[in-house]
Amino acid sequence: MVRLNGTPSRSGPPAAPPGWKSLLALLSLALCALLWVGGLIDSLERPSVVDSLSLRQLELGALAADAVPPGLRPLLAGEAPRQDLKLELRRQLEASEEPPLALRRLELALLERSEADPAAPVDATELEPLATQVDAGRRPLVDALLDGRSVDARRRQELLAPWSAPLMVQQLVCEQLPGDPGTCPAEERSLGLLLRLLAVTTLPALFLLAGVVLLLRQGWMAWRQRLPAAPPLLGPPLSPVDVTLLIAGGFVVLGEVVVPVVVQPPLQIVLERLATPRALSQGIEVLVLYAALMATPLLLLGLMLPRRTPSPAGGWLQWQWRPARSAFSGALVSLLMVLPVVTASSWVIDRVWSDPGGSNPLLDLVLTSADPLALSCFALTALVVAPLFEELLFRGVLLPVAGQRLGGAGAVILSAAVFAIAHLSLAELAPLFVLGLGLGWLRWRSGRLGSAILMHALWNGLTFMNLLFLAD
Repeated sequence: MVRLNGTPSRSGPPAAPPGWKSLLALLSLALCALLWVGGLIDSLERPSVVDSLSLRQLELGALAADAVPPGLRPLLAGEAPRQDLKLELRRQLEASEEPPLALRRLELALLERSEADPAAPVDATELEPLATQVDAGRRPLVDALLDGRSVDARRRQELLAPWSAPLMVQQLVCEQLPGDPGTCPAEERSLGLLLRLLAVTTLPALFLLAGVVLLLRQGWMAWRQRLPAAPPLLGPPLSPVDVTLLIAGGFVVLGEVVVPVVVQPPLQIVLERLATPRALSQGIEVLVLYAALMATPLLLLGLMLPRRTPSPAGGWLQWQWRPARSAFSGALVSLLMVLPVVTASSWVIDRVWSDPGGSNPLLDLVLTSADPLALSCFALTALVVAPLFEELLFRGVLLPVAGQRLGGAGAVILSAAVFAIAHLSLAELAPLFVLGLGLGWLRWRSGRLGSAILMHALWNGLTFMNLLFLAD
């Protein structure tokens, strides 16, 4: 077993690895470095979900504004929520290198029209060109807006159906086509929209406030030298060569490169033959591919762990789920403490780098999916599979083995850096590194891998719930 203080394990120091193993580890590390550098560079070209999240939050504020008490409206929805939404939408359309989507152009035209006198003729400046550029299925809605003719709620839904329009567009169309205003989304769903707006505005603020208080308390205890000593950092009896083969060879080269080539084509054929809806197919693919990616490094780890050497109390990986209450409370407190630092790092990145590149593609899939089964697959991947596997690899294996040579603090930093780089997103590199520091600190100071897994799952759960609140 590995001990942080460098004393020999009960089975003695590990023997030097054979030459072929070291050579294979070096080759795996070189391939891993090439793949990771290429992935980080490619992330600059991936679309970012940040703009979509910004628009969704502004849309939610505009939709829920009338349901917010007047005294709280400037704080929760802004002084002029529709004006803010229009300005942001126009900024994004002007900044985009791609031709603007017809749906976003329609939304901008409707927002500009909503600021005019409702009794005035419909402003056709933006709508007339749109009528000539959309397909036949979507043209009737534009024609109806141009004509300003009266339509009932059923006909309005028929006109909107080909557009797959978000609630904000549905609301604007409802307002600008004569009919019963009581059937518009903002009136029908006023309470739900208000609750969602409260969730995405007040809850993060409360979490940040609690995190700052806990951070100050932690700093005070450290200054007064009242923090309990960290337990011995126990881990599997692996060498750096073993860990390199596990992460660079098993996780990256085999898991991220070979496994998709082998698993994805037959999986897609099966889903096509089953006529699975597109959203559900995406959810199943994400779940199955991630589970398949896990299989190779987990198999390698199982082969590397000694079978005849007695493991320490708690096992080689020190799961230590029990007592469950303290494991969960430790995870929650650590999550709250790391939240303000992650937020600050994201804020700095936004200020110094206007376009740092794309985000995790899974975020956009969750934001745009309306299929409950697909969302269940995404949730299972994000809340269970990913935290379990990533923490096992980075905090269960890498951190304690690195702690032999680097000490606890150095091992936390190294595991956080590898964790952040492995996500292949320059835009999220700094926030993920800070999150990795929090996860590693919890694993080191508590001696429990289970707490780190719970903290990771809670972090992903907060992100997932925020996406659901902002989705239509």
